[in-house]
Amino acid sequence: MADPLHSAWNQTARQGEELDLSQLAAFLRERLPDLPPEVPDLAVTQFLDGYSNLTYRVQAGTHDMVLRRPPHGAHIRAGHDMGREFRVLSALLPVYPLIPKPLWYCDDPSVLGAPFYLMERVDGTILRRPLTLKPAAEIMQPLALQVIANLATIHGLDWHQGELAQLGRPAGYTQRQVTGWLERYQQAKTDDLATLDRVGQWLSEHIPTTTDAALIHNDYKYDNMVLDAADLTRIVAVLDWEMSTLGDPLTDLGTTLAYWIDPDDPPALRALSPNGPITTLPGNPTRTAVAERYATVSGRDLGDLVFYYAFGVYKNAVIAQQIYTRYRQGLTTDERFGQLIHSIRQMAEHAARAIERQRIDQLS
Repeated sequence: MADPLHSAWNQTARQGEELDLSQLAAFLRERLPDLPPEVPDLAVTQFLDGYSNLTYRVQAGTHDMVLRRPPHGAHIRAGHDMGREFRVLSALLPVYPLIPKPLWYCDDPSVLGAPFYLMERVDGTILRRPLTLKPAAEIMQPLALQVIANLATIHGLDWHQGELAQLGRPAGYTQRQVTGWLERYQQAKTDDLATLDRVGQWLSEHIPTTTDAALIHNDYKYDNMVLDAADLTRIVAVLDWEMSTLGDPLTDLGTTLAYWIDPDDPPALRALSPNGPITTLPGNPTRTAVAERYATVSGRDLGDLVFYYAFGVYKNAVIAQQIYTRYRQGLTTDERFGQLIHSIRQMAEHAARAIERQRIDQLS
């Protein structure tokens, strides 16, 4: 069972995000013949720390599972495609052991109001409240090395065979990504953020030419990993594969670096990033050191690192903008989302400084 000091399961779902337990019980009874007719011990708790897809722990009889569904009011296909995430996990299962086993996918919105899937719950710890880690350096230094090496391992998987080959179109991936995220920002735009517009324009004019392709996670960070509760330096599962695809692996590295907050980064960035308090703990390498270590273990050239980092920050800003727009439209009542516009501005300034200074650290 996950350490309660490092996770955020709540006994009740957030208002408006409750699941229909009678519908869920009926769905499970059809697939789990050992359940009693009434499923008297069906229990559902929600994971409350996330900003995107809704995640619930479901306990039915002796079965312990995790259910994922899109947030209410979401119309962002790639980031909330439950069927895609289920297919990715199913394709990964034969070649990559550090994932939860996928169980069932349901595309019938009459069951829970939206498509959803269930997977086995992996026992372990997700780092959420890092101040409980003492001494931090003894854990974070070897864990960081494992995190970087595992990213290189994912990028080294042979995706040419089986179902993985069907997950994307590597040719032209980075160009499509930049164009797509610029369009997503325009669709979700609420405020006039000239700096973010300038960053987007620079990215569109400096897209690297690359033929490298790999399976990429697209949301690789500390809090998307389950760690061994008895040894927090060991990764036992990587979560949240809904945006995984085939493409330029350095865009994946750029996203990870955008989440990787250095101690001298602006407070607004630290407050928004799910990794912020964790990556600033003693023992963690800096962003630059992370990139250098990745280059060593992967053998890849990082000559265009500033582009990939700035793109990662821009993408995170757009994701925050999409969430903020849903809040402005009244599609979510989570008060955290109402403050996101301040962090979006900070991310825009941060990316602009990286471009201006042609570096990814010491940007305050």
